[in-house]
Amino acid sequence: MALKGKMVIGQSGGPTAVINQSLVGAVLAARKQSDITGILGAHHGIAGIMKEDFIDLTTQSDEELEVVAATPAAGLGSVRLKPGRAECERVFEVFKKHDVRYFFYIGGNDSAETAHIIAEMAKEANYDFCTIHIPKTIDNDLRVTDHCPGFASAAKFVALAFMGDDRDNAALAGVKINVVMGRDAGFLTAASALARQDEGDGPHLIYVPERTFDVAKFQADVKATMAKYGRCVVAVSEGITNAAGEPVMTSGERDSHGNLQLSGTGALGDFLSSKVKEAYAGESVRVRADTFGYLQRSFPTIVSEVDAREARMVGEFGVNHAVANAEPGSVAIRRLSSVPYSSECFITPLSTVAREATELKDEYINEAGNDVTQAWIDYAAPLVGEMPKMGKLC
Repeated sequence: MALKGKMVIGQSGGPTAVINQSLVGAVLAARKQSDITGILGAHHGIAGIMKEDFIDLTTQSDEELEVVAATPAAGLGSVRLKPGRAECERVFEVFKKHDVRYFFYIGGNDSAETAHIIAEMAKEANYDFCTIHIPKTIDNDLRVTDHCPGFASAAKFVALAFMGDDRDNAALAGVKINVVMGRDAGFLTAASALARQDEGDGPHLIYVPERTFDVAKFQADVKATMAKYGRCVVAVSEGITNAAGEPVMTSGERDSHGNLQLSGTGALGDFLSSKVKEAYAGESVRVRADTFGYLQRSFPTIVSEVDAREARMVGEFGVNHAVANAEPGSVAIRRLSSVPYSSECFITPLSTVAREATELKDEYINEAGNDVTQAWIDYAAPLVGEMPKMGKLC
């Protein structure tokens, strides 16, 4: 049965360089659907819905929307809010008041959980309604889908940053440690390997949350790399954990979904730098550390073409599916071919994506737990696209 009424679209969680492609893709697709009688953009996601803080998205020109689509970060504003029953009841009051029959939520697994809660409540209330989760996360940790819109552009930023930083390190040799986003999954940190073009290029060591981080082994790895190359560039996930399963470093703060804050300071980089210096007690070794932090996720111009195209695709597909089927779900991507690269969208139940995350496959991590494999390069390279060639005189 086709649903006729307004739609609400919102953005949630950490922004990305291509999240607005999904927004604009959904809006332009909705304008072609006669069953969608109005398009409301919620400022700051669920929080905006509860306040009835909407922007009418039916009047902007295509040219204006395309500028927004190419702009990083969440054009409608984002939010980190896990709604309880009281909040969901308020959401439905607003939906009924505005005759909203479609809800599209762009976000990661926490956002999929929110969409799932709302879909289940609509069913309980016998309210004719369709909720669609549109995937987005630089962490690339959503289940079912081959990869997530937002990841490839952030991965390209990371790879380019390491490419330049490696040349810097080669010019002034020493140990350089870069802390990359990745709470429970090391996809983004692993993307640093795409910076390598020749033997001896950094990053020389890569540490991800999927493997226990041992300080003594880290120190030994760095010393072995320094002995081999005379320098060492390290990529490390912010979410690395010790043998007890505890984060090596955290601020202790948590969001409404219970997630620990990991990237707010340079504490992890400082800690690892101190451990390298400790390993070289009495010797003069240049050691530096940087925390990439939020720069990774909303940097303009560094955008993967595949990422931008697929971000638009999942927004369009979500709207067209909802109108044609009135079936709730999460949009996912299926890779059809890596060379040449091609993909398609499909719908998976919200319950398969909500809350729970995935992580790097074992086949992507080397046996020593301090690097990635060729299988990872084969997976990630088609998504990120061509990288610049670095020239060398020596």
